[in-house]
Amino acid sequence: MATLEKIHYTPFKLECTETGIQRIPDPENAIVGLPQIVWADQTPWREANLWALEQAGKGTESKTTMSCITHLHAYAKWLESQKVDWWHFPAREADRCLTRFRGDVIAARDNGELAPSTASQRMSAVIRFYKWLAASRLLSADWPMWTDKQVGIRLIDEFGFARTMMVSTTNLAIPNRKAPGEKLEDGLLPLSLKDAHAVIQAAKDHGNYELYLMLKIGFGTGMRIGTICDLRIATLQRAVPDPTFPGFHKLAVGPGAHPRVHTKFGVTGQVWISDEDLQLLRDYMFSPKRLKRQAKAKEGNRDIVFLSKDGNAYGEGDGNASRGISVQLGRLRKEGLINGITAFRGFRFHQSRCTFATELARVAMKVGTVGMAVQLVRQALLHKSEKTTLTYIRFIEKTDAMSGMADAFTRDFLGLGGSEKLSNE
Repeated sequence: MATLEKIHYTPFKLECTETGIQRIPDPENAIVGLPQIVWADQTPWREANLWALEQAGKGTESKTTMSCITHLHAYAKWLESQKVDWWHFPAREADRCLTRFRGDVIAARDNGELAPSTASQRMSAVIRFYKWLAASRLLSADWPMWTDKQVGIRLIDEFGFARTMMVSTTNLAIPNRKAPGEKLEDGLLPLSLKDAHAVIQAAKDHGNYELYLMLKIGFGTGMRIGTICDLRIATLQRAVPDPTFPGFHKLAVGPGAHPRVHTKFGVTGQVWISDEDLQLLRDYMFSPKRLKRQAKAKEGNRDIVFLSKDGNAYGEGDGNASRGISVQLGRLRKEGLINGITAFRGFRFHQSRCTFATELARVAMKVGTVGMAVQLVRQALLHKSEKTTLTYIRFIEKTDAMSGMADAFTRDFLGLGGSEKLSNE
């Protein structure tokens, strides 16, 4: 199958010298971690790799470039599995590579293998690649790839005035049709406190200690996996007690913190961590197990708290966890299901953040106003937009209301809570 690799790319620049024009390496503009797709026969997909280079050269964020090329890598694996060329566009529409791929993506979405948003983004990335091919004249624009169409999007501004904006799309686009029901960040649902404790205990009993600590910190602070993987020794050493919340310290994270710790959207702020969890991390960072890993690490990674057994960072520096975390979490998920822990069915690390946020919002709304709860959750989770925080508040209000309705329905309609009971008469 096709593989996705990262390279250190050093471009060249042309300079006129006395002996003529020479190609001189330009290390100042080097690209670290440039994604590249390699076919199963070990030949590069030159067109896709050139597109990735152009995207990175335009100043596009590495995470965005990586996301696009990841979707293209999935397309490359599909092409190999179907033994279809990426330029296969016969006259019959149903036989074209893009049409067939779209059908398989929709089938994967309907079967629950892909989230609706992922399916939409995957097809969109592939179409963008083909549009670039046509614009670059690497593929004939006269080939029947798709049918363009105009779609009107109705927008309402802050003053209530509506306008329609026309956008171009294709007949291959996959709409992002979300499943009914309230969902939080990344379309996930939180766990109950009982399930959260079961997941943490399973990680302690069956996973490695690093994964156990990461999950415990995730459920206890709401930090994303990318932030947890980038925590530094000095970050823990410089934690300060929070006078307003006894039993908690504050950790400075973000590009403005010292040292810098990765956060989504580059938000700088402070996150709460309990004294118990902080002490666990401080005990671990000077443990013999971690010090052995630190000795194997590169100079720039030695102050990272979580290191693999080979001394490598678990994070990739762009907010994404390494494949090692995914593999370990997959093993733990499988072990948990074998032991009858249903919370591991479809479990993802980000659910630790959803669980922390919903519990914090629920407690805040019990003792204070909704406005105070919004500000507290936004501050704790370092949300860039208050709109994201409001999804948690609405989720709490809706689930509590639904719980009350379910109790009332059971009590009044089924007669389980009162003296009157339904009979078969």
